[in-house]
Amino acid sequence: MTETASPPADKSQTKRPSRPVVLLVPVPGNTVMHRLWAGTKLLVVVGAAVLLTFYPGWVTIGLLGGLTVAAVWLAHIPRGALPTVPRWLWLVMGLGFVTAALSGGSPMIWVGGLHVALGGSLHFLRMTALTILLITLGAIVSWTTNVAEIGPALATLGRPFKIFRIPVDEWAAALALALRAFPMLIEEFQVLYAARRLRPKEVPPTRRARRKQQGREVIDLLATAMVVTLRRADEMGDAITARGGAGQLAASPARPKPADWVTLALFVAAGAASVVLETMLHLTPL
Repeated sequence: MTETASPPADKSQTKRPSRPVVLLVPVPGNTVMHRLWAGTKLLVVVGAAVLLTFYPGWVTIGLLGGLTVAAVWLAHIPRGALPTVPRWLWLVMGLGFVTAALSGGSPMIWVGGLHVALGGSLHFLRMTALTILLITLGAIVSWTTNVAEIGPALATLGRPFKIFRIPVDEWAAALALALRAFPMLIEEFQVLYAARRLRPKEVPPTRRARRKQQGREVIDLLATAMVVTLRRADEMGDAITARGGAGQLAASPARPKPADWVTLALFVAAGAASVVLETMLHLTPL
């Protein structure tokens, strides 16, 4: 008997599928980060954004980056939760690095007898690291926080603003509804798009007819999405009324715990240290 050689595997079939971006879906777990109050995480993210706005130096990025890595490690975030970075994004970043180098600035190095200034490239790398840091902080909140906890946390944090007659509870309830409806609507739109692609359609003979067909498909998808959104809104309104009204969305007994105060203290200490070090570096003569 002769054995037949199996055909070589197709590279397109063995290629790993890209991981999509998943928003507002917490990673299962009961870690320290999962048990933190949602208001604490929001305060840290807002505080980090404000701190990086006024002190966007490498010291601040390094200290906050260390805390971020520790938070990811404590939350036990799996590698599969990270989305796949498309190749075109790496090309854009490389192009930005090269074009930023053309702006010049210190430090300067010699490469093969050429005088190369790396000031612009270092600025580009710093802004890229800052952007990645802020995105990671927001992702940690999404990975470790239930959507239902964000509205009550905002209502608790905004309670002092009620003195100025600001409708904090109403705004928190509206945000809570939006955050709950966002993943649901994304799933509905994905189902609609998949169903639309499965429908058989005729191939128009001319380019003008193809453009008209694409325009009709877009209009049909938008109309169907609006109908689905209104139906979901009606169902959600009935469910909210049955559970006691929209005021229940902003009400929660959750409050800061000792772990939350420790987290805030660590962040304040890191922020104060970064401010002091950045100020000393700017005042030190070169």
